[in-house]
Amino acid sequence: MPSLSHVPKTGFTLLVLGILTSFQPPAPSPLKLWYNQPATNWEEALPVGNGRLGAMVFGRAGEELLQLNEATLWSGGPVNPNPNPGVAQYLPQIREALFREDYQKAASLTQKMQGLYTESYAPLGDLVIKQTLSGEPVDYYRDLDLSTATATTRFNDAGVQYTREVFASAPDQVIVVRLKANQKGKLSFDARTKSLLPYRNTVISTHEIALDGKAPAHIDPNYVRDNAQPIIQDDPTGCRGMRFALRVRAVTPDGVVRSDTAGLHVSGATEVVLLLSAATSFNGFDKCPDKDGKDERALANGFLEKAASKPVEAIQAAHRREYQGYFNRMSLTLNDNPEMAQPVNERLKRYDTGAADPALEALYFQYGRYLLISSSRQNGQAANLQGIWNPHVRPPWSSNYTTNINAEMNYWPAEVCNLSEMHTPLIGLIKNVAMTGRETTKNFYNSKGWTAHHNSDIWATSNPVGDLGKGSPTWANWAMGGAWLSQHLYEHYRFTGNKTYLQQTAYPLMKDAAVFCLDWLVKDPNGTYLVTAPSTTPENEFILPDGKRGTVSMATTMDMSLIWDLFTNLIEASEQLGIDAGFRNTLIEKKKELYPLRIGKKGNLQEWYKDFEDVDPQHRHVSHLFGLHPGRQISPLTTPEFAAAARKTLEIRGDGGTGWSKAWKINFWARLHDGNHAYKLVRELLHYTGEAGTKVTGGGTYTNLFCAHPPFQIDGNFGGIAGMAEMLIQSHAGDVMLLPALPDAWAKGTVKGLRARGGFTVDMQWKAGQLTNAVVYSSIGGLCQLRTAKPARIAGRTDKAIAAQGGYVLKFQTEKGRKYEVVPQ
Repeated sequence: MPSLSHVPKTGFTLLVLGILTSFQPPAPSPLKLWYNQPATNWEEALPVGNGRLGAMVFGRAGEELLQLNEATLWSGGPVNPNPNPGVAQYLPQIREALFREDYQKAASLTQKMQGLYTESYAPLGDLVIKQTLSGEPVDYYRDLDLSTATATTRFNDAGVQYTREVFASAPDQVIVVRLKANQKGKLSFDARTKSLLPYRNTVISTHEIALDGKAPAHIDPNYVRDNAQPIIQDDPTGCRGMRFALRVRAVTPDGVVRSDTAGLHVSGATEVVLLLSAATSFNGFDKCPDKDGKDERALANGFLEKAASKPVEAIQAAHRREYQGYFNRMSLTLNDNPEMAQPVNERLKRYDTGAADPALEALYFQYGRYLLISSSRQNGQAANLQGIWNPHVRPPWSSNYTTNINAEMNYWPAEVCNLSEMHTPLIGLIKNVAMTGRETTKNFYNSKGWTAHHNSDIWATSNPVGDLGKGSPTWANWAMGGAWLSQHLYEHYRFTGNKTYLQQTAYPLMKDAAVFCLDWLVKDPNGTYLVTAPSTTPENEFILPDGKRGTVSMATTMDMSLIWDLFTNLIEASEQLGIDAGFRNTLIEKKKELYPLRIGKKGNLQEWYKDFEDVDPQHRHVSHLFGLHPGRQISPLTTPEFAAAARKTLEIRGDGGTGWSKAWKINFWARLHDGNHAYKLVRELLHYTGEAGTKVTGGGTYTNLFCAHPPFQIDGNFGGIAGMAEMLIQSHAGDVMLLPALPDAWAKGTVKGLRARGGFTVDMQWKAGQLTNAVVYSSIGGLCQLRTAKPARIAGRTDKAIAAQGGYVLKFQTEKGRKYEVVPQ
């Protein structure tokens, strides 16, 4: 076979460094996850991603493994908009049963109103790089550098140092694997591809191989156990089942490359770049991915050819420049981020025993931002339960969009952590779900508007899942997904102030979600309040007076808080736009009639229409505190009695729970301005889980800092850092509150680039737990209202803070593009 020295070199610069006699890990970096051993399982591997392509890098010396994903690769095809015809007939019967307090009858009828399960997010395949070594490698090191979004593996064998760099380029839409030896001609390896899905390997050229495959027509969720055929590969209609293509090309200035169906075979090289390109036939949520699909091979080849025409240095420089344009917007230093010379897994173990490591906490915060940048990009798919990283054909909970908390939690940090662009894939998903959701409300409820239920997927599923009556109403029949998703539409506006977006995108979608809510609400049996019926509180149950379990009620606190939130946001939005006064007045009147918050006999916030006992008082969901967070109905400053009831609820629930549950509780305690309790939960969220597959209770964190539900769910990472941000800044209630829940453990710190509603960016410094300096940048102009613990002023201006509940308030007008220094008064 001809050497690739006869192939265009794509601009390689070759540098031979000579033998290293010993290897020392680099100096500690506050933005590196580093380890002195390879990953032994998936939860120890390191993630890279560009929003569409993802890889888990194991860092194995002799047989490296990159587990690959492509964000559009799902099973199935477009949804059936009416999978259970005629079920709307049960709705009046359910309401009648609820009004006479026959809760079990209501539950049995509600269970009849279910559609089909969502489809599953699928793994693309694996790249295996086998390198023959003389023995056990020495001086081993691997890391994930958050500052450059690059995973590096380095080791010595027989006096030669080998280095591998892996990054996922968004500008060039490829994954790059750059392999080097520090002695000329010492790099030889074999690279092969495989997949858990049906696939075929082919040879494209002497230096390029291809893997082509097809996803199943349907995959049942992993928790379905009663189906003898949970995976259906083929669809006789030619609609369902997505095709996919993976291409791998080797480029080297001095090695010999040959290829066959077993893979690429490289010998005598000093440096090799593997370019990985992948694509699917996905052509939109409403088109058949098979017969109406895109040409996945042409797409993959197009990305590959474009990247291959450039020097690898140019690809890498463009990757870093584009990535850092997002990542470098923020920085966080806690207690000076003291250096720790141990690998992350050792630091995590020490931290779990009670050791202080504020630099690990700051690293975890920035890692969450890294994960959002890597899994959610403009014009792409929303981050799912596992972000974009999934190795399973039947992943946990289908790796879908669970819309009763998890999908929303993924995007809590997007705005406040200065990654607003990463929010837009969720907004794109909402647009699609609204389209199927209009069919769902019509076919299931004879209602107008749109909504979603417990789950969605790339096909914008919106029906109540449950496989036509096999699911529990506690999760399958929760009908408030549209209201919750709509909050994200308005939050994007509140942070950016983009009125064009509000008028053209957010407002119409929010209004249509509210139209469903208006249809869904009915007068309670006494004719006093508007209530939802049927109504559940996600995945929780109550105890009936006769001791039996209940699942379906009416006017659960979560339902009513979600509708309150949607109506409040729409009223504000219509005022901001100066439109729709008639509809606004309708919402104002209906909002007055909503079933109100109530305090139970234990002093807690009542979760149900009646003050029922919980089947599980420590249940992981605390859905009835939506009004505290992420809503704005409950606040220690404006509704102290309900804030106290929320606190009592959290005390009864306890601090246990899954990873995402703990993350939500961090946000709750931050909103209650209890920084020390929020910090206690930050530490518990970073509980070292040990080896993957071992029994884990109460959530925690794997050695690669992925959140353990368990198993891995990325929402815990995102919810956790959102909670840390809430400890430092809050702006949901109309003012910008600085350091509202600062824990004693973070006595000193600096944060730059936090975002606040109203279009503000905030930098802060503090010492001894007190704000010493802040800078407010105004991106759209307008009134800024700061709330601080002690009086503050704007340098060079006469504005003065006035005493207010919970501290001091400083109001000042801002101009677009100006910055304002806040100093003690």
